[in-house]
Amino acid sequence: MSFALNQIRRGDALGELRKFPEESIDCLVTSPPYWALRDYGVKGQLGLEKNFEEYIAKLCNIFDEVRRVLKDTGTCWVNLGDTYGGSNCGYGQTKGSSGFQNVTKQTYYPTSKMKPLTAGIMEKCLLQIPFRFTLEMVKRGWILRNTIIWWKPNCMPSSVKDRFTVDFEYVFFFVKNKKYYFETQYEPLQDSSLLRAKYNSYSLKTDKGIHGGMNLKNQLKVFEKINKGELAGRNKRCVWRISTRPFKGSHFAVFPEDLVETPIKAGCPENGIVLDPFMGSGTTAVVAKRFGRNYVGIELNPKYIEMAMRRIKAVH
Repeated sequence: MSFALNQIRRGDALGELRKFPEESIDCLVTSPPYWALRDYGVKGQLGLEKNFEEYIAKLCNIFDEVRRVLKDTGTCWVNLGDTYGGSNCGYGQTKGSSGFQNVTKQTYYPTSKMKPLTAGIMEKCLLQIPFRFTLEMVKRGWILRNTIIWWKPNCMPSSVKDRFTVDFEYVFFFVKNKKYYFETQYEPLQDSSLLRAKYNSYSLKTDKGIHGGMNLKNQLKVFEKINKGELAGRNKRCVWRISTRPFKGSHFAVFPEDLVETPIKAGCPENGIVLDPFMGSGTTAVVAKRFGRNYVGIELNPKYIEMAMRRIKAVH
């Protein structure tokens, strides 16, 4: 192995990944920079391309290298958000406004009358960046196992008057082979399941199962396990209710630790290696360390590396 564990490498993701040996990583958990939303203050960053086609191509080139370094049994989890075409996306702020740090300064203009990066591109339309990404990933050989909805019950309020407030993002679960490491995760049983188990009730009189699900014989076996206390939960679903968390550092795109916990527990064996090629504030490494996994990070911004290392050192 030609890379050190539990360290963050400074550099661009593609260049650093090319230095990694093949099939050396157990799991990837990351949130790449979204297109046309923020400037992270460093030359060569991803997300400031002139159009989303170029952004998708660059991002998927990085994941070609991820696929090379990922073990055959590895898993890959990617959180990615969307962008509205033609809107200011926060761009039309003056330099002194409170939200200026959160927008792409490369496309900052002195007045809101000047055009943002997305001007003229499918105006007012969601650009479908996440799904353009997944389609290209599948085209390049990845297997998409799940589309997970990250529901944010405390999402940022929106003043928009002609659409609904967006309160979710996507997490995509990819693998490179049909057989891979996966530790089933559970969530609490619903009251309806507990009642059916208690009274051995069944909603249909036939033995064909519900909508193609378990037949009566297998369902009664499950009910018996519930009543004996052998089955404490059900398989985790694809809508994850996770609140955003405030962060005191200067990084303004921090995903919550709870969002990273399930992918690492499900997709990386104990003492395995978790990779984040866009390490940012270090959340992936913090959670990996907490759950007994090794981490390897890549980050272009030296200030974020310092921030991440402080957070990692605080984990006991």
